[in-house]
Amino acid sequence: MAAIEYLGIDIGGTNVKMGIVNAETGHISNFYSHDSVSWRKSGHFEERLGEAIALQLIDHKHINKVGIGLPGMIDSSRTTPVEITAIPELNNVPLVEVLKKRFPTVDFFLENDANAAALGEFYFGEERIDESYIFITLGTGVGGAAIINKKVFTGGRGNAMEPGHTPSANGKVLERNIGKNELLDLANSMRKSFIGETHLPDDETITTTGLVAAAGEGDVLALQIFERVGELLGESLCHLIAILDINLILVGGGLSASFDYILPAINKTFGQWLTKYHAEGLTVTRATLGNDAGLLGAASLCF
Repeated sequence: MAAIEYLGIDIGGTNVKMGIVNAETGHISNFYSHDSVSWRKSGHFEERLGEAIALQLIDHKHINKVGIGLPGMIDSSRTTPVEITAIPELNNVPLVEVLKKRFPTVDFFLENDANAAALGEFYFGEERIDESYIFITLGTGVGGAAIINKKVFTGGRGNAMEPGHTPSANGKVLERNIGKNELLDLANSMRKSFIGETHLPDDETITTTGLVAAAGEGDVLALQIFERVGELLGESLCHLIAILDINLILVGGGLSASFDYILPAINKTFGQWLTKYHAEGLTVTRATLGNDAGLLGAASLCF
C-alpha cells in the first residue's frame, strides 16, 4: 500500500519552500526553495506559484491535497489572502479559486503560517502533545496560534491570535518590543549603560547569535537582556492563558534558541500574575520542528 503524501508549501517574504510530505512519518522529499522576490517582481506571483506546483505534481500524480501557509491574514472562508504584508501582490487574490481552476482534481488548504506551524506540531512534532495548546513564534515579529481540540482557533472573522499586535510596555505593541530588530536595539541600549564584565561589543554590532552564545557562557548582561524579553513575553502570555484557559505553550521561531534564557523570567511573571488555577499544571516548552515547521505545518492542513 502506497504511503499517503501531501504537498506542503510555506510562502515567506524571502523564499517559497515546498516539498512532498509523508503523512505518517513527516519525511520531506522533492524539496525546493524558490525566490519570493523574483516572483514578486514578475508581477504574476500566483502564476509562478502555479508553475512550481505543476512541476511537483508532474512527478507525483497521486497527490490530491496541497496545504499552503501564508505570513498574514486570510479571509474566514480560508480561500483568499487579505493582508500579506511581505507579499502585498497576493492581497485579495482568490488564490484557492485560481489554483483550483488550474488543478481541478486537487484540493487546496490555505492558512496563516503560524497557525499551520502550530498544527504541524500536533501531527509531526517529536513528542505527543495535548489537543489544545498555545503556539508562539519569536522572529522578526511575534506570531501566535491556538489549537483547541485539534483545530485552529480562528476567532470571529478568521484572524484571531495576533499577540505581536497587542499592547505591551513603552507605549508599543509586543513585537515592537521583542521582535528581532527590537531585541537588538534593546541589547545595544543596555550595553551602553552597562558597567561590568561582558562579552558583548559596545559598538552596536550585537547579533542574536552572539547574544545567545554570550548567555550560554553565563554573561550577566546577555542574561539581563533575555530576562527583560521573558518578562514582556510572559505578561502577554498571561493574558492568553487567562482568556483561553490553556495550560500548554509551545515556543518556536528563529529566536526560540533563546528559550532557556527567557524561560525563568516567563515563569516568574506567571507566578506574579496568574491565579492558582491557571498556574497549576502549566507547561512552557520549545517547539520541536525547527526549520521544517512551516512546510510540515502546511502539509498538516491536509489532514
